[in-house]
Amino acid sequence: MESSCDETSAAIVEYRDGVFEIKSNIVASQIETHRLYGGVVPEIASRAHIEAVSSITTEALSEAGITLSDIDCVAVTTHPGLIGALLVGVNFAKSLAFANNIPLVSVNHIHGHISAAYLADKTLRPKFLALVVSGGHTSIYVCEDSLTLREIGTTRDDAAGEAFDKIGRVIGLPYPGGAALDKLAYEGDPKAIKLPSPALAHTLDFSFSGIKTAALNYLNSAAQKDEPINRADVAASYTKQIVDAIVKQTSAAIDETGLDTLVLAGGVAANSHLRKALEELCKNKKIKFVVPPKSLCGDNGAMIAVSGCFEYLAGNLADTSLNASASDDL
Repeated sequence: MESSCDETSAAIVEYRDGVFEIKSNIVASQIETHRLYGGVVPEIASRAHIEAVSSITTEALSEAGITLSDIDCVAVTTHPGLIGALLVGVNFAKSLAFANNIPLVSVNHIHGHISAAYLADKTLRPKFLALVVSGGHTSIYVCEDSLTLREIGTTRDDAAGEAFDKIGRVIGLPYPGGAALDKLAYEGDPKAIKLPSPALAHTLDFSFSGIKTAALNYLNSAAQKDEPINRADVAASYTKQIVDAIVKQTSAAIDETGLDTLVLAGGVAANSHLRKALEELCKNKKIKFVVPPKSLCGDNGAMIAVSGCFEYLAGNLADTSLNASASDDL
């Protein structure tokens, strides 16, 4: 079960002989609803989860061709995310599990995103480097094993996904702005506008507030002078600086850790410019690059099922006191 933001998802995943197979992965999207407001409205998202959660669970079971009696474990995203949205999924999963006497496990949303890589590459095994890029996170981890992440780099303020969405919205692109910005960037000149790098020196960390402010200042200055704005040039220049910064820090992380596999995960892993640049980086460094298909980059129940399976096999079961948390820690 996944309900950390604006996607309600229920999935059935089978684990056999070390390989995961998706039996069903139902996602109820709220994009059209939140497009009216230019971004996710937490209260509306929570209510939409309530309306969808029961029906998509029934649909997931039906598509998989099984019943609840065939389920060995219920996994649910408990943190981080929008607290109201998370509580819908957590309380539904608790009710479902305990009413049917099925074990329950708690899943960290970030662990879930990384776990989607196991669905993309059935040979993937820790230890590897993972880059998670989403609307709320931009972090680099060393995955010591299937349950243990060691953060070695992160954003100190905004996340890359939020930075993409914000500028996309400001230049008039439809929600979600990041996806539209990705397409528009191909039509512009990536060297047209000078913007600061989000890569922080002498560290593997990022700061996206500076480039976001610089882009806003550029747009506001042009508006005040009544000068025309080439939206494609803005998209191209902005995208290139963000992608270059992520590639720079990831390259340094590869050199620092000496790991031979890079996993890209999170909603922004669907960004075509970032995927291409990191693929090229890994090719040059002669290391393996694993990225889930775009359908598994966004929030979905299948990735939570995989991470939940690892928790279940480790014996990390939850009880009726299980709660949700908006932060990374629970």
